[in-house]
Amino acid sequence: MKVQITNGMLMALIINMLYAKSIGMTQGIMAREVKGDIWISTFFSTFQGLLIIALIVIVMRRIPEGDLIDQFHQILGKFPGKFVAISVFVFFIGAYGSIMATFVYHLRDYFLPEAPTVLFILAAFLIGIYAIHFGIEVVARMALIGVFSILALNILLMLGSLSNFDIKELLPVFQSGFTETVWASRHHNTDYAMTAMMVCMILPLVRDKQTWMKSSTAGMFYGGMIIVMWPILEAGVLTADVTAQYIVSCMQMARSAEIGLFIHRYEMVMVAFFALSILTQIIMTFLCSAIAVQKLFGLKDYRPVIIPVGIVLSITCYWLVKDHHRAMRFIEGPWVLLSIGTVVGLVVILWLSGFVFRKKWKTNHEVKQ
Repeated sequence: MKVQITNGMLMALIINMLYAKSIGMTQGIMAREVKGDIWISTFFSTFQGLLIIALIVIVMRRIPEGDLIDQFHQILGKFPGKFVAISVFVFFIGAYGSIMATFVYHLRDYFLPEAPTVLFILAAFLIGIYAIHFGIEVVARMALIGVFSILALNILLMLGSLSNFDIKELLPVFQSGFTETVWASRHHNTDYAMTAMMVCMILPLVRDKQTWMKSSTAGMFYGGMIIVMWPILEAGVLTADVTAQYIVSCMQMARSAEIGLFIHRYEMVMVAFFALSILTQIIMTFLCSAIAVQKLFGLKDYRPVIIPVGIVLSITCYWLVKDHHRAMRFIEGPWVLLSIGTVVGLVVILWLSGFVFRKKWKTNHEVKQ
């Protein structure tokens, strides 16, 4: 397989894939459950994300030339491989819905309340199909710039918020109980699941196989550490009760930040730096969905299915994000089970199948080499 991206690009994609939705909607959802302990739940989910990505790399190293679907096909056969392709496609339909909820509610609710929802869906559709037509390397280069934008946004927010920060709002810790705090991390785990599934689909495209583990876990860890600043500041500046009242709590956080005498509200500054991360999520969801459909129908390239896949994703997410209540019910309920269950289930099944059918996949791998 032709090498297309470096390990550094993989790390950048992981960080961007984690960031936008995590700070956009996840923190508000967790605040409604565990209040000021949202930053502790974020730490728990980061360690859980590191475990699942480490297992993924261990499993993928068995047949490093194949993605998740290819590995199921080689180990278990044709029909299990087709079933996994369908499962991956359904997974990314759900992922796209949660991402677009973040995208639409950021822009429409705070800047363009009179704009129709279809306008944002169409914009994401056009950006997605245009970007993935040029391949993953172009997207990965954009993700590298996105990391610098993320760091700039975090620094600006921290500088503008520290004067209003009250550490007493973070105390007492585990005020909702240890079990409840750990359980609330499941909402953030959906973001890690989305990132982990992306890694399952693109890892064979990464250059240096010897450093897959280091790059993947480093991307997850740094992404988690970048994200954890937000719940700490939201709890210490807005308070957990205020954070819980907003669908997109990070925008309210941006409204509260002040820098100097002239920049008192910089939501537009936030959106400018935030844009590359959310666009990376949109584009990579399009790409992984198209690859899944390509493998389902046995095509040599994913480009012929870009537009049909984009239409399916767009229609589904339009129905979802049109209604705030419907979108939030999905993201807080069924999406948690679908995302975590699909990733953990498929990876564990593949891991166990590798032991049971060890001779078969080794033989197939040697023949293809």
